[in-house]
Amino acid sequence: MNADRKKIRVAIAGGTGYTGGELFRILLNHPNVEIVAATTTSSEGTPVASVHRDLIGETGLCFGKELNDPDVIFLCLGHGISRQFVDAHDIKPECRIIDLGNDFRLDGDYAGRHFVYGLCESAREEVRTAHDVANPGCFATAIQLATLPLAAADLINDEIHVTAITGSTGAGKKPGETTHFSYRSDNISIYKLFTHQHLAEIKQNLGRVMEQAVDSTGPLPTSWAPKINFVPLRGDFARGIFASVYTKAVEGMSLEDYRKIFEDYYAVSPFVFHSNEGISMKEVVNTNKGLVHVELHDGYIHIASCIDNLVKGAAGQAVQNMNLMFGLPEDTGLRLKPSAF
Repeated sequence: MNADRKKIRVAIAGGTGYTGGELFRILLNHPNVEIVAATTTSSEGTPVASVHRDLIGETGLCFGKELNDPDVIFLCLGHGISRQFVDAHDIKPECRIIDLGNDFRLDGDYAGRHFVYGLCESAREEVRTAHDVANPGCFATAIQLATLPLAAADLINDEIHVTAITGSTGAGKKPGETTHFSYRSDNISIYKLFTHQHLAEIKQNLGRVMEQAVDSTGPLPTSWAPKINFVPLRGDFARGIFASVYTKAVEGMSLEDYRKIFEDYYAVSPFVFHSNEGISMKEVVNTNKGLVHVELHDGYIHIASCIDNLVKGAAGQAVQNMNLMFGLPEDTGLRLKPSAF
């Protein structure tokens, strides 16, 4: 960060969607940030508060084309467009990039930049020293929060089974047949059965964590990762993800043993917590919090996991990454209130 500047100069590219809106809400109240630009191809000259109506009276910023010399750019673009943005803009080498799309999650090397996979709970120190970050996907975040402690303790020895439900905002702002109110209301449906795009990043990162967990006498192949059977569901609500995850338990491990592993793993996290009681989505919506709950049953370990798909699953996690990258306390600007009722 430039020592002559008291605040981090932020540009938001593609800020008209749900994720961009969440970034504005968080960063406008961040004590160490100044939003200097918001770019878009569709709403140039339009006030941000005209697109995100809840920001009336909060900002006079308008969407434009210029980046205005930022310290960091958040890319809130459609999947596959971030590389095009990097190619089309003269971004100074010292300017950092946090990409909320999927362009750099699997292959982080592009245009002389190296994007670190920014799931703080598995790569906190790597993010702290990173120049550029690829923000994880929302389902990928919820599922990995349920499985990272097991991977880090080398306790995954069988297939992982996941059923997870997401709100309509997970499909983006552009309306479609399955996001229309009359379809979503009082309705649940399966989509991308066993083929969801987030599976690749989950397998790659879990494999990396599991490699680090084994001793030098028996390393796992670089490409190894557990098979994940993932059934995604569309929910009849706007925001949040609730995941039900289970796999075979390790013989001799008690419920108390497993719960201690989760509690110890997340002891350093300001946002992720293990609860001995059952959890629900209401406890995390509108926050950067992640909750997990562990149970044992008939030889299986079951982990419930929930996050807000737009905050911990997108914009909040991106700001968490920014805080680490710029040497700020990880939770700066992210102590948000959940909607308990």
